[in-house]
Amino acid sequence: MVKRTKAAGDNRGNGTAENRKPNITIADLAAHLKLTKGTISAVLNNSPYSKSIPQHTKDRILAAAAELNYQPNFLARSLRQKRSYSIGVVAEEIGDPYSSVIISGIESVLSRMKYIFLTVAHRHDPNLLQQYFDILRTRGVEGIIAIDTRIESSPELPLVAVPGYSKFDGVHNIVLNHRTAAKVALEHLVGHGHRRIAILRGQILSSDSAERWHSIQKVAQEMSIKIDQDLVVQLSGDHASPQPGFEAIHELQARHAKYTAVFAYNDMAAIGAIQALKKFGLQVPSDVSVVGFDDVREATFYSPSLTTVRQPLRKMGETAAETLVGRIEGKTDLPAHVEVEPEFVIRQSTGAARSL
Repeated sequence: MVKRTKAAGDNRGNGTAENRKPNITIADLAAHLKLTKGTISAVLNNSPYSKSIPQHTKDRILAAAAELNYQPNFLARSLRQKRSYSIGVVAEEIGDPYSSVIISGIESVLSRMKYIFLTVAHRHDPNLLQQYFDILRTRGVEGIIAIDTRIESSPELPLVAVPGYSKFDGVHNIVLNHRTAAKVALEHLVGHGHRRIAILRGQILSSDSAERWHSIQKVAQEMSIKIDQDLVVQLSGDHASPQPGFEAIHELQARHAKYTAVFAYNDMAAIGAIQALKKFGLQVPSDVSVVGFDDVREATFYSPSLTTVRQPLRKMGETAAETLVGRIEGKTDLPAHVEVEPEFVIRQSTGAARSL
């Protein structure tokens, strides 16, 4: 018969947790401080009643809570207040360079505000999108942040769209100033002597696509830059991949197009374009300059490093989360439309135009 020996400190299977400290409750804090549970709860939850409590009493309560390692029971709090302290994040894709940075900004704010979030990816499938909206609502989320998602009807829950162009009630839109973005990019290229500029338009389902193209056309007209339709390519396929940009250059080459610069819808398309240009024996930037959009992490480390229009994606995520939580918690002075400014980042992928 083999005798089993339990390692020191191994409490598995004995039904006890000798080293586990009991959870400190509001009742324990009240007994420790000789105050009522209502007073303790008001201070810890920062309720309106806490405004009438003297500051020195608040300080005693908060110090004792920290000293005794009080951890609030959020399940009990949610049931008591009939709130979930959760939101839904609905994205076209989750792991792509664009959405992931926005989500990191959302997470930084929500973690500080003691909210959790559930994330889903719809990949521009309208049926899947509606299914996820229904699931999130039944799971009790109090609001939704939609990333690169077209909103086709008035939502049942508070909603913030990044980017967003919806006019529906209950929707707050976070958008980039696309006119400024187009202006700084085109001024940079024209300043380097470029006049034959190929434009890689965004995928039709991408939320920014129409507004960005409209802004490029408007600014080009103001700057007396002719946009040759033979130099415009509509991207298709996965916008998180370099493949659409790679295919766009193949299409331009098949047209025998003459151009000295490429302005791509996003950085991934720009990276794909550079790969294709190299395949055709063209050097960047000595033969063709390339400008991207977004300034994703890969833009810095690609060779050549990418000149691009930087969107403050993390800040946009933070603003979206702050706006949504403010709406959930009753703020009424929140703007329906928040516009953020781009920044132009000059790296190695642009230079002087060559002679055609």
